Amino acid sequence: MDFDWAEGPLAEGLRLYNAGEFFTAHEAWESMWLKALEPEKTFLQGLIQVTAAFHHLQSDNRLGTVLLLQGALRRLDRYPASFGGISVDLLCDDVRECLRRLESGEVAAQLVSPRIRPS
Repeated sequence: MDFDWAEGPLAEGLRLYNAGEFFTAHEAWESMWLKALEPEKTFLQGLIQVTAAFHHLQSDNRLGTVLLLQGALRRLDRYPASFGGISVDLLCDDVRECLRRLESGEVAAQLVSPRIRPS
């Protein structure tokens, strides 16, 4: 699978994610996930879970956010430092930091979504 973060559904999902439109970003990436084969499929599922987690956070569903971030981390941690053109190390570090802050009781509105950055 060719990961094109400059145009197409992946680029559109990334733009929406960065704009805080998490549900719509999830939908854009899901269209690619449905067609993907392994190992790309699980990687995309991890990205989608991060996005869905922040959609839940916008709805004040703290538990749903934590569970989705934990699931995303379990999937993404298996990948090398860079995969599919994304800095997986940076993303996983940000997810861990979000989980730490949520579990310490920090106000959810103060969290910043993990960085999904093409490398």
